[in-house]
Amino acid sequence: MNFPSEQPQSICVLRLSAIGDVCNSVAAVQAIQRKWPDTTITWVIGKVEAMLLEGMPGIEFVIFDKGAGLQGYKDLKATLKGRKFDVLLQMQVALRASLASLCIKAKFKVGFDKKRAKEAHWLFVNRRIAKQKEPHVLDGFMAFAQVVGVSDINPVWDMPLPRADDEWAKARFNEKKRTLVISPAASKAERNWNTEGYAAICDHAAKRGWDVILCGGPTATEKEIGENITALCDSTPKNMIGQTTLKQLLGMVKHADIVLAPDTGPTHMAVAMGTHVIGLYAHSNPGRTGPYFSREYVVSVYDHHIVSQQQRPLNIVKWGVRAKGEKLMNDITIKAVRDKFETIIIEQQLN
Repeated sequence: MNFPSEQPQSICVLRLSAIGDVCNSVAAVQAIQRKWPDTTITWVIGKVEAMLLEGMPGIEFVIFDKGAGLQGYKDLKATLKGRKFDVLLQMQVALRASLASLCIKAKFKVGFDKKRAKEAHWLFVNRRIAKQKEPHVLDGFMAFAQVVGVSDINPVWDMPLPRADDEWAKARFNEKKRTLVISPAASKAERNWNTEGYAAICDHAAKRGWDVILCGGPTATEKEIGENITALCDSTPKNMIGQTTLKQLLGMVKHADIVLAPDTGPTHMAVAMGTHVIGLYAHSNPGRTGPYFSREYVVSVYDHHIVSQQQRPLNIVKWGVRAKGEKLMNDITIKAVRDKFETIIIEQQLN
């Protein structure tokens, strides 16, 4: 293979986690499939993330159990024994992923550019994607597709959603009403907005004649957040937190008219399904990690906090630096979120 001008016969994608990043990776992987439909693609992925992508056409998924310690690496090596890929796209900089790459034989191992090659990522690759100025995470993944000859990098998703899960989700919606789906909890508590704010938005949407559904995972923390929101509401949102599989949640965000969420996986799931998203951000730059096609609807206090913490103008703050603090999200106002909600309603009416 004369890299990268010729079609690769086999590609291995290494992106283990998390849900949001995996959703963004799908756009790049499917762009490769459109360019090279005869290329075989193997994706080394985490267990939970594999549940979301199960059934994706043309992809062989190899599950890496990060919780298994050394045994996880042994299992991966055994699964791929005797195989060598033309290209490995190492789309994760974490040391755990780099160590997993040692179990994967490939002629070319493509990683991030030096600026983003943290945790000694550069030691595990022999090719790099092109440098990018202030890219969104998805644009970074698309750069991997460009390395193997993809020129059409406009993100398009075809997420696998079984008919049964799609119909299950659709049945939870009132066809006569528009619906706001709120996924209020992120994986890190500091990224969560306050329950009073969510309750106020629930009531505002209800007054506008909308249904509101709360969605999320089965953890005790997420369930408590949902219960606290409903207790503060004058309206009666449907609390479905902990009651959906990942596939069913994908169906829920598909059928929603608007999704409201902080920096969390369902935000990117909704983008992949073509749904408008109001993203809430304080710690990470929404230009880098926000909902790709809904960044204009983000409510963010990131700029304010990062300028204050870095003590320098925003235009010279290092791209991707996170703001620190447990209470930053409380600076997001109810009015700001309500205004974005109303903006989307107006735009949808005009369209």
